[in-house]
Amino acid sequence: MSGLPAGEHLCIRIRRAEQALMGHHEAVLRGYGLTMTQYTVLLTLSREEGMSGAQLARACGVSQQSMASVLSGMQEKGLIERHSSPLHAKVMVTALTDAGRQLFDRASSEVVVLEKALADHFTPAEHDRLSDLLDRTIATLIEQTPMTRNG
Repeated sequence: MSGLPAGEHLCIRIRRAEQALMGHHEAVLRGYGLTMTQYTVLLTLSREEGMSGAQLARACGVSQQSMASVLSGMQEKGLIERHSSPLHAKVMVTALTDAGRQLFDRASSEVVVLEKALADHFTPAEHDRLSDLLDRTIATLIEQTPMTRNG
């Protein structure tokens, strides 16, 4: 890198923050028998039901093959139900079951505790500033990511 001391590399700090966040969420979700991907499916469906596996894969940042496996397991646990789309007979859409919604509500009430703890550690102005800085960081990371070339 550019000769910066290791403690000043922002990418390392971003990675450490991501690891701490994921470690927290995984520990909380483990108590509910959920993985982070399963929780993200529940969260996504709580906001918009009737999504296809491909849409859920994109929302969760996993491959369609991985999502198919996740959805199968969640369906076996009775957390989701899948049926043919009214618009495209070959496309399966997914919805939460009552059990899935109840589990999501319980798990999310504990996950949100971290949001409250973070909010308590920053003034409203600091929170707004950090949010802005993170949004700009995300935009820069996306902008700097090489695009895959097809053909």
